[in-house]
Amino acid sequence: MWTFPMSFFYQRMPAQPWVQSLALLIFFALTVSPASAQKSTSAPEIAEKRADLDGLRQRIDSLRKELSSNEGTRADAADRLRESERQISRLQRQLHDLGSQRSHLQSQLTALETQSRTLAGTLAQQQTQLEQLLYRQYLRGDPDSLQLLLNGDDPNQMARDLHYLSAIATARSELMGEIRQTIQQKKTLAAQTRERSSELAEVESEQRKQHSELDKERQAHKALYAEISDKVRSQRREIGALQRDEKRMSQLVERLSRILAQQAAAARAAEAQRRKQMEEAARRAAAGKPPAPSSSKASREPENQYVPVPSDGSFAKLKGKLRLPVQGTVSGRFGGAREGGGQWRGVFIRAGNGSPVRAIAKGRVVFAEWMRGFGNLLIIDHGDAYLSIYGNNEALLKQVGQAVQGGDTVATVGNTGGNPESGLYFEIRRQGQPIDPLSWATLK
Repeated sequence: MWTFPMSFFYQRMPAQPWVQSLALLIFFALTVSPASAQKSTSAPEIAEKRADLDGLRQRIDSLRKELSSNEGTRADAADRLRESERQISRLQRQLHDLGSQRSHLQSQLTALETQSRTLAGTLAQQQTQLEQLLYRQYLRGDPDSLQLLLNGDDPNQMARDLHYLSAIATARSELMGEIRQTIQQKKTLAAQTRERSSELAEVESEQRKQHSELDKERQAHKALYAEISDKVRSQRREIGALQRDEKRMSQLVERLSRILAQQAAAARAAEAQRRKQMEEAARRAAAGKPPAPSSSKASREPENQYVPVPSDGSFAKLKGKLRLPVQGTVSGRFGGAREGGGQWRGVFIRAGNGSPVRAIAKGRVVFAEWMRGFGNLLIIDHGDAYLSIYGNNEALLKQVGQAVQGGDTVATVGNTGGNPESGLYFEIRRQGQPIDPLSWATLK
């Protein structure tokens, strides 16, 4: 799940005017006498700062409530975005399947057309043979069945000739009937295939239209998601700044209260010492003794220091021989630092939307679903506890349970899951632990 970087909570904010004023109060409190310090930093001022602090805390509480509301709105937008991306994946898979069906039907139509041409050639050849036979019979004056019966010179020869003529006529009639039947079947199948192709074209056109509409909806959702995220991020920064201001304010109020208490105690001690000295001087004067030398110590100012706040087990043999699942530029590498914190557990390959994502080796699909942070995610089991993981896809073309071969197209590149950049997130894991994909697959 995508989260805001914690660095937003530690950005330094410009000092407020009242903070500078309080810092000056501390400075004057340390450089003047206790009496003058009481004049420059009084209890009403502390009360006023305490009131400012209460107002600041109320503002923080208000912002927290608004932030909570906006985070809920952002979660709703993320849910709508997830449903759009799921629907787009389903439509892409349907379009892919329809394209396969159409290719199959086109192959059938091509085969039928080839068969039709073959039959047409056979028919033409037979027609030519028939024409030649009739022509030879005409030139030779061969008798037909009726003429043979009328002549009746030799009954045996007549029977043989009639049988010969009947066999030829029957064979020719059967052949012509078969040819006519095959041609009719070919025409019927060709018409059905063309009709089916037309239907598929209409369905594909309609689904492309739906895909376009859903893509517009997804862009609108992403814009809403980005807007709310920006607002939440801004409010988090403001809350962080206000919390730092609150901490600084609390420290200053506490420090000033401590200084005032120390100054009051020093003033009382000095007044008591003065009275004691006056009493001692009066007693000595009454006794005729000279006054004792003054031994009062200079009051030490309180110190104000700053305190910082495959299933057959052959996958292992393919190490170093595999190819990355998509052609593109590797922008995030295994073990490297990720923007916003953490480390890469795989690689991110920048590539254009719709680029084919291919299985790195044979295996079986064990996961094909949307997951927060990874969008449309597909996982292939290669056996012996090896898995390959493909994330941020625009469309998943394979389903759970389907077997795949190395090089099969299993998905298309996208930027689902809230990823701002189009590309593929790819991992290889062994017994659940991520391993460097670039030690297994080459960049070529």
